[in-house]
Amino acid sequence: MNYYKEALAQAKKSLSEGGIPIGAVLVQEGEIIGKGHNQRVQQDNPILHGEMDCMQNAGRQQSYAGATMYTTLSPCMMCTGTILQFKIKKVVIGENVNFEGNIPFLQSQGVEVELLNDEETINMMATFIKENPTLWNEDIAE
Repeated sequence: MNYYKEALAQAKKSLSEGGIPIGAVLVQEGEIIGKGHNQRVQQDNPILHGEMDCMQNAGRQQSYAGATMYTTLSPCMMCTGTILQFKIKKVVIGENVNFEGNIPFLQSQGVEVELLNDEETINMMATFIKENPTLWNEDIAE
Protein backbone atom coordinates (compact mmCIF):
# COMPACT_ATOMS: atom_id res chain seq x y z
CA MET A 1 0.00 0.00 0.00
CA ASN A 2 1.21 3.47 -0.79
CA TYR A 3 0.69 5.19 2.55
CA TYR A 4 1.71 8.59 1.21
CA LYS A 5 -1.09 8.45 -1.39
CA GLU A 6 -3.55 8.00 1.50
CA ALA A 7 -2.13 11.09 3.22
CA LEU A 8 -2.53 12.99 -0.05
CA ALA A 9 -6.13 11.74 -0.34
CA GLN A 10 -6.75 13.15 3.14
CA ALA A 11 -5.35 16.53 2.02
CA LYS A 12 -7.67 16.52 -0.99
CA LYS A 13 -10.59 15.66 1.30
CA SER A 14 -9.85 18.74 3.41
CA LEU A 15 -9.64 20.90 0.29
CA SER A 16 -13.00 19.55 -0.93
CA GLU A 17 -14.53 20.51 2.44
CA GLY A 18 -13.26 24.09 2.17
CA GLY A 19 -10.31 23.48 4.46
CA ILE A 20 -6.56 23.65 4.20
CA PRO A 21 -5.17 20.80 2.07
CA ILE A 22 -2.93 18.98 4.52
CA GLY A 23 -3.33 15.30 5.29
CA ALA A 24 -1.59 12.70 7.43
CA VAL A 25 -1.54 8.96 8.04
CA LEU A 26 0.00 7.06 10.94
CA VAL A 27 1.26 3.55 10.18
CA GLN A 28 2.35 0.92 12.68
CA GLU A 29 3.46 -2.58 11.76
CA GLY A 30 2.27 -2.12 8.17
CA GLU A 31 -1.23 -1.05 9.18
CA ILE A 32 -2.84 2.39 9.11
CA ILE A 33 -3.86 3.10 12.69
CA GLY A 34 -4.96 6.68 12.10
CA LYS A 35 -5.57 9.16 9.34
CA GLY A 36 -6.70 12.74 9.31
CA HIS A 37 -6.65 16.10 7.65
CA ASN A 38 -6.44 19.74 8.62
CA GLN A 39 -9.84 20.70 10.03
CA ARG A 40 -9.18 24.14 11.47
CA VAL A 41 -11.83 25.65 9.20
CA GLN A 42 -14.32 22.78 9.24
CA GLN A 43 -14.27 22.31 13.04
CA ASP A 44 -13.39 25.91 14.00
CA ASN A 45 -10.52 24.44 15.99
CA PRO A 46 -7.16 26.24 15.90
CA ILE A 47 -5.07 23.18 16.78
CA LEU A 48 -6.70 20.61 14.48
CA HIS A 49 -3.84 20.41 11.98
CA GLY A 50 -3.56 17.32 9.78
CA GLU A 51 -1.09 15.53 12.03
CA MET A 52 -3.10 16.39 15.15
CA ASP A 53 -6.33 15.07 13.60
CA CYS A 54 -4.47 11.93 12.55
CA MET A 55 -3.16 11.33 16.08
CA GLN A 56 -6.61 11.94 17.56
CA ASN A 57 -8.12 9.46 15.13
CA ALA A 58 -5.42 6.89 15.94
CA GLY A 59 -6.62 7.06 19.50
CA ARG A 60 -4.87 5.97 22.60
CA GLN A 61 -2.09 3.48 21.91
CA GLN A 62 0.08 1.75 24.46
CA SER A 63 3.06 2.85 22.40
CA TYR A 64 3.74 4.58 19.11
CA ALA A 65 7.21 3.00 18.94
CA GLY A 66 7.92 1.89 15.40
CA ALA A 67 5.15 4.07 13.95
CA THR A 68 5.71 6.19 10.85
CA MET A 69 3.86 9.45 10.21
CA TYR A 70 3.14 10.30 6.58
CA THR A 71 2.25 13.95 6.13
CA THR A 72 1.79 16.07 3.05
CA LEU A 73 3.52 19.16 4.43
CA SER A 74 6.57 19.65 6.61
CA PRO A 75 5.25 19.79 10.20
CA CYS A 76 4.82 23.05 12.09
CA MET A 77 6.29 23.33 15.58
CA MET A 78 3.05 22.15 17.25
CA CYS A 79 2.88 19.00 15.12
CA THR A 80 6.64 18.49 15.46
CA GLY A 81 6.20 18.58 19.23
CA THR A 82 3.47 15.96 19.03
CA ILE A 83 5.67 13.69 16.90
CA LEU A 84 8.45 14.01 19.47
CA GLN A 85 6.13 13.67 22.48
CA PHE A 86 4.89 10.29 21.29
CA LYS A 87 8.30 9.09 20.11
CA ILE A 88 7.38 8.63 16.47
CA LYS A 89 10.76 7.82 14.97
CA LYS A 90 10.09 8.26 11.24
CA VAL A 91 8.25 10.95 9.28
CA VAL A 92 7.67 10.87 5.53
CA ILE A 93 6.96 14.39 4.26
CA GLY A 94 5.31 15.21 0.95
CA GLU A 95 6.88 18.62 0.55
CA ASN A 96 8.66 21.50 2.24
CA VAL A 97 8.79 23.95 -0.67
CA ASN A 98 5.70 25.92 0.38
CA PHE A 99 6.40 25.64 4.11
CA GLU A 100 9.83 24.79 5.43
CA GLY A 101 8.57 23.42 8.71
CA ASN A 102 10.90 21.84 11.24
CA ILE A 103 12.84 19.11 9.48
CA PRO A 104 16.24 20.01 10.99
CA PHE A 105 14.75 20.04 14.50
CA LEU A 106 13.09 16.65 13.99
CA GLN A 107 16.39 15.23 12.76
CA SER A 108 18.30 16.77 15.67
CA GLN A 109 15.98 14.83 17.99
CA GLY A 110 16.71 11.50 16.29
CA VAL A 111 13.68 11.34 13.98
CA GLU A 112 14.35 9.83 10.57
CA VAL A 113 12.92 12.17 7.93
CA GLU A 114 12.21 11.23 4.34
CA LEU A 115 11.37 14.19 2.10
CA LEU A 116 9.53 13.30 -1.10
CA ASN A 117 9.01 16.78 -2.61
CA ASP A 118 6.05 15.33 -4.50
CA GLU A 119 5.19 17.58 -7.45
CA GLU A 120 1.41 17.10 -7.13
CA THR A 121 1.53 18.08 -3.45
CA ILE A 122 3.77 21.09 -4.11
CA ASN A 123 1.42 22.36 -6.81
CA MET A 124 -1.73 21.78 -4.72
CA MET A 125 -0.30 23.74 -1.77
CA ALA A 126 1.08 26.54 -3.96
CA THR A 127 -2.31 26.99 -5.64
CA PHE A 128 -4.10 26.97 -2.29
CA ILE A 129 -1.73 29.54 -0.78
CA LYS A 130 -2.03 31.80 -3.85
CA GLU A 131 -5.84 31.62 -3.78
CA ASN A 132 -6.23 31.81 0.03
CA PRO A 133 -3.35 33.87 1.47
CA THR A 134 -5.28 35.14 4.49
CA LEU A 135 -6.46 31.66 5.50
CA TRP A 136 -2.96 30.23 4.96
CA ASN A 137 -1.34 32.93 7.08
CA GLU A 138 -3.88 32.24 9.81
CA ASP A 139 -3.00 28.53 9.74
CA ILE A 140 0.74 29.18 10.17
CA ALA A 141 0.13 32.02 12.66
CA GLU A 142 1.56 34.79 10.49
